[in-house]
This record gives sequence, C-alpha cells and structure tokens, in this order.
Amino acid sequence: MKVLLFLGICFLAAVAVPSTEGRRMERCEMARMFKKAGFDNLVGRKVPDWVCLVQHESSYNTRAVNVNSNKSRDYGLFQINSKYWCDDGKTQGSKNACRTKCNKFLDDNIDDDIRCAKKIAQEAKGLTPWVGWNKHCKGKDLSQYVRGCF
Repeated sequence: MKVLLFLGICFLAAVAVPSTEGRRMERCEMARMFKKAGFDNLVGRKVPDWVCLVQHESSYNTRAVNVNSNKSRDYGLFQINSKYWCDDGKTQGSKNACRTKCNKFLDDNIDDDIRCAKKIAQEAKGLTPWVGWNKHCKGKDLSQYVRGCF
C-alpha cells in the first residue's frame, strides 16, 4: 500500500510540475513545417539548410536559451539574439528588430519564431548570422536532414 501511495505521489508531482526543458520537435516535423511555411528557396536556401540550422542551434528545443559572451541571449528554436532581434528586458541597447519579447520565442507556437527567422535571413541575404549553420551546415550535403520526411 505504501508503495502504491508513493508511486501515486510521484506521478502527480511529475504531472503538476511544468517541464523546463521545453518541447523537442522531431526532425521530419520541422522539415514539413519549414516547407509549409515557405522556407524552401528562401534566400537561396532549402529546407535541409533550415533543419540543419535548428539542429545545431537548439537541438529542436523550443525553450533553448543560451547566454553569449557579450551578455546577450539567444532564444528558442532559431536561437534569436536579444541584442538585435528581440527584447528580453536584460540586454542593454537591444535593437528589437522583430518587435517582440524574447520570451515569445520560448513557447511551442513557433509562428513568431518563423517570422523573425525569415526577417533575419532576408536582411542578411542568407543564413550567415547563425553560427551553427556556418559551422555545421554551410557547403555540406544536408540531404540526411530531410531523408524520409516527404
């Protein structure tokens, strides 16, 4: 009886405590979402570029946050930076070019993330603002990032 009570309490605690890790999206889910959202051929890049970018920036985690050496932070799937693209209330002199709060990039609704990522790519005329893409994706065969997805 004590064991059942203990297991019941553990279950309730696990259900009641929100996850701080966030939702990890699946690779093919991302690929299909990017295709539907018009990422194919955006700034001359294909869906595999975007899936690779998100893999290496956030590991497909909607709630990823990283602090940079200049004290700015990167938020969400695309690791959108608080110095240039969003306002986190912590980064001095934020340009907030996407006109949104950074915490909006941490929920599971990625519509605003997509709008801002497109803006970043269009202004840069490519994916060079993302270190993960430059380091792991640029100039490589990325077909494995969408294999079996369509």
